[in-house]
Amino acid sequence: MNERIDLYINTARPIVDKVLEGYNGTILAYGQTGTGKTYTMVGNADSPETRGIIPNSFAHIFGHIAKAKENEKFLVRVSYMEIYNEEVRDLLGKELNKSLEVKERSDIGVFVKDLSGYVVHNADDLDNIMKLGNKNRAVGSTLVNQQSSRSHAIFSITIESSLTVDNDTKVKMGKLQLVDLAGSERQSKTQASGIRLKEATKINLSLSVLGNVISALVDGKSSHIPYRNSKLTRLLQDSLGGNSKTLMCATISPSESNYVETISTLRYAGRAKSIQNHAHMNFDPKDALLKHFQQEIEELKRQLEEGVFEIGGDEIDADENDDLSEESDIEIENEKEKSKEKSKKKKAKANKDEMHKEKSDAEKELLELKAQEHEKALKVAQSEQDIIRAKLQSLENKILNGGENLLEKANQQEQLLEKSIAELEATNKKEQELQQTLQKIEAERIDIEERYSSLQEECVGKTKKLQKVMQMLMGLKSELADQQQEQQREKEGIYENIRSLSRELALCELVINNYIPKEYQTLIDKFTYWNEEIGEWQLKCVAYTGNNMRKNINEQQKNAKEEKEYVDLSHVYLSYNVDGLTEPVRGKTSRPKTSHSGVPRYYQRINNIN
Repeated sequence: MNERIDLYINTARPIVDKVLEGYNGTILAYGQTGTGKTYTMVGNADSPETRGIIPNSFAHIFGHIAKAKENEKFLVRVSYMEIYNEEVRDLLGKELNKSLEVKERSDIGVFVKDLSGYVVHNADDLDNIMKLGNKNRAVGSTLVNQQSSRSHAIFSITIESSLTVDNDTKVKMGKLQLVDLAGSERQSKTQASGIRLKEATKINLSLSVLGNVISALVDGKSSHIPYRNSKLTRLLQDSLGGNSKTLMCATISPSESNYVETISTLRYAGRAKSIQNHAHMNFDPKDALLKHFQQEIEELKRQLEEGVFEIGGDEIDADENDDLSEESDIEIENEKEKSKEKSKKKKAKANKDEMHKEKSDAEKELLELKAQEHEKALKVAQSEQDIIRAKLQSLENKILNGGENLLEKANQQEQLLEKSIAELEATNKKEQELQQTLQKIEAERIDIEERYSSLQEECVGKTKKLQKVMQMLMGLKSELADQQQEQQREKEGIYENIRSLSRELALCELVINNYIPKEYQTLIDKFTYWNEEIGEWQLKCVAYTGNNMRKNINEQQKNAKEEKEYVDLSHVYLSYNVDGLTEPVRGKTSRPKTSHSGVPRYYQRINNIN
């Protein structure tokens, strides 16, 4: 059996099966940079045997739909995003560099605002979307890996299903998150600098937060889980200790030079294995679209059957409209015959006939206008009917019926998965038989060893057992020493981050203290508050302070060009002087002198807010 297919069948397949039953599932790939995380998740599309976990899940999902019952309906939608430098980006959106906000609601939990989602009809649609997103993903070259992923990618597949039994429809929804984490890396090995170093710092920071979350969940004594310290952990909040079946694939390097990173990865995954999640089936979720689509389809079908449409505020029945048109034609013909008979009596009653003829012509024109209006109404009704039919067809195409073959090109992949499952079952059966045989042999051997014919044999036997115990003890001591060394390295890394942040903080304080007086710093602190929704600090009434007001002033100055020559002050900033006035200082001059007595206008505006 191929190793990649073997990996999917043994590890990922049970998770996808649970998602199809209505549970949430997450599969993460974690490891050092260059160890094959992306290859594990995506693989190589050249042949079915080399495809990764994500493409194999496509064939698995639509193979399940093809085997489902006819009274079961499905809706499959997908989204693809990345976390690059702690910014969430939509890999399927039009604005690739736009940063999206992470929100949270009590009914649906954590979500990404304005993230695009697409309804898919078969495995090929999913495959094309994955390829499009991979092209837009941030990738860079380092000394360790020429195609290093510089972002965490999350490929989400939402599967909604409804089963109708005796006019009772039950909807359930499962969400599968396939996460390709960026690799942890050491600057001493990658020799990263500039943008690559900044990316590596953000990657290591988010992975460190992920490790802290895992440790806090395993510890069980922590009252606070730091999910909000990183966008990654916040988006994976349900996957870590929440409502999800979660699997972590740890990728390691066979190189001796990466021994330390390999041990660290295995311990990281070992801690994650101890997390206890609480997954439950999602029945009738509030954000499910399938039930809404089915209700809309029923309403559209009812409108088509009744043939009633709203046009210009009046209800028009399509069938009745045809009858009205025919009646109008008959009335016109009758009126024509009457007018001929009346024309024969023209000589006898000239005045009366003339008046009657004028009246007849007016009635005829009125009937013709009425017929034209009904014809227009009929055309509009038919147009409305066509629109409803098109909308109905579109909604029906989005909903997949059980029992339909939707694999197309993925048939070969599905057949390979089924063959691998059969081979796996045969292998497991043979393994169980061998395990039972081995247990019997081991029991007989132990029984023989326990029977000693003399004290000397007993001494030799117990000495061997003691040596085994000592070997186990030495192994545990060695592992403990390795763990202590790894902990020391992690502490040094944390201390280095603390020192770096302290230097940045000191620089910020130096700039603030040299450019903003103490009383205005206190004022700014007073009007600063923590925004829980976006997870950032914000300043109240910031639109009325600082350069925001200067922009408006500059626009006013531009409008006043006729009266006075406009001076561009966009490159000028303000400083404090002894006289209490502000003076313009250009960026290339020496650092301006500061004084608490100077009060620029934009700080005066902050003060006036109070």
